[in-house]
Amino acid sequence: MAAKTIDAGQLKNIFLAGAQRLEANKEWINELNVFPVPDGDTGTNMTLTIMSAVGEVQALANPDMESLAKAISSGSLRGARGNSGVILSQLLRGFTKEIKKVHVLNATVIANAFQRASETAYKAVMKPKEGTILTVAKGMADKASELAAETEDLEKFFAAILAHGDYVLSQTPEMLPVLKEAGVVDSGGQGLMQVMKGCMDAFLGKEVDLSSMQAPAPRPVASASDVSTEDFDIKFGYCTEFMIHIDDRYTTEKELGFKAYLESIGDSIVVVSDDEIVKVHVHTNDPGLAIQKALTFGPLSRMKIDNMREEHQEKLIKEASKKAAAEAAVKAETKKADEPRKEAGFVAVSVGEGMGEIFRGLGVDTLIEGGQTMNPSTEDILNAVRTVNADVVYILPNNKNIILAAEQAMHLSDDKRVVVVPSKTVPQGITAAISFMPGMSPEENLEIMIEEMSHVKTGQVTYAVRSTSLDGVEVHEGDIMGIDDHSILAVGRTVSDTSFELLEKLIDEESELLSIYYGSEVTETEAQALCDRAQEAFPNLEIEMHNGGQPIYYYVMSVE
Repeated sequence: MAAKTIDAGQLKNIFLAGAQRLEANKEWINELNVFPVPDGDTGTNMTLTIMSAVGEVQALANPDMESLAKAISSGSLRGARGNSGVILSQLLRGFTKEIKKVHVLNATVIANAFQRASETAYKAVMKPKEGTILTVAKGMADKASELAAETEDLEKFFAAILAHGDYVLSQTPEMLPVLKEAGVVDSGGQGLMQVMKGCMDAFLGKEVDLSSMQAPAPRPVASASDVSTEDFDIKFGYCTEFMIHIDDRYTTEKELGFKAYLESIGDSIVVVSDDEIVKVHVHTNDPGLAIQKALTFGPLSRMKIDNMREEHQEKLIKEASKKAAAEAAVKAETKKADEPRKEAGFVAVSVGEGMGEIFRGLGVDTLIEGGQTMNPSTEDILNAVRTVNADVVYILPNNKNIILAAEQAMHLSDDKRVVVVPSKTVPQGITAAISFMPGMSPEENLEIMIEEMSHVKTGQVTYAVRSTSLDGVEVHEGDIMGIDDHSILAVGRTVSDTSFELLEKLIDEESELLSIYYGSEVTETEAQALCDRAQEAFPNLEIEMHNGGQPIYYYVMSVE
């Protein structure tokens, strides 16, 4: 007999199955991202968003529709990360608003909920773009409305909706040329389809393994990383790695004998043969013995020896420093709460100690560690806002993929006014903070900040995580890329030359100031050499160099 309704208990399992399928396919979805940068990708952001709701849903033993709807909506809204995650949370919010007052779902209720989900998500985005997750959601909503008048059989209903969703997804490259050039469909739309297909599996009664669906537990007072590891026994102290270039034929007998020898002097052994190269990894107390034995097979290269006991001690020191800093921060916040509220305060998203120092020097009250590689959630931003003892709190997202989450936090804040400054890069955020004028209204300050940010051109230098073609530029995995806010401007094999080429693209006759923030993988000497080269090429330009300390990005540059 055809199923015509779904109750709250069934919907709970259906939702969890959808989340499980998204989590299982997140890396595949990440690979669909058009820009080949090492960032916090679509699949990861959508998974972290829905997993935030999973925790609240799993806590419901015997839910009714209203309590289940609240858990899904609240959990996803607060856990939303990145644009794709925020849009997913808005889809879930709209869907649950429509179903919370009913006892069971039928085709008509579900169709109405699909429509409300789509409408809610479109309203949350200031400039909706077709060819994205929004288009896929709207396509399924329209199909659901059409089918609700034709059938009550939910299996046929869902099957037709999913088939149409797949079709709309397949058409996204025709709507966004950048997708067509990269040869991919929209990653957010694919993420949504994975959720829907997981839901369908559960509806059909397929066995779905939910054992791995454990939402992150609340952080305990003393987590594993906080517990002292002073008594941890490191039996073999040196992590030793090298490559052997084989002179003679490397027989199986020789390989077994070599492995046996390494086992006699250490552990964590990996020996991999590849044509005329043997890659070796071993933990030992005497790296010299491993090296001497390896030299009997041929010359060595790429030798690397790390003192794990020393690293362990450094970790202990860092943990102690972090704990002391956390305790000091708690004391500072307690003291701050007792002080009179000030007129205005700032929250900024930043990564890298140098970047953090710059923001603190500009009067930013609270920093959220994050950015391109770690998109903070709506809840992270909301918690940061709560620490600022001010009537008005300005949020500097400093990344275009964080602005929607910041705006969501703004709407959830209930005890102070929150203003989201739409800074898409760290240099824009720095300019906004400098432009703040005490005594002016939030509306006036926001207008001033946006105007000043419009004069900032940002460039970033990083590496490509995959090969692709974008804006007519061929990029190969491992290439160094110089990018601006919209496209790839330079591609090369060296950081210094690619960085200079990017500068040449960013600087024009009206440019007056160049600020260069060098990352954790660049030395001060290397950064100074780039500044000197730029000064020679552009003698009338004022150049400032800062140690940003940011990971992933060799340089962040701003031209004004």
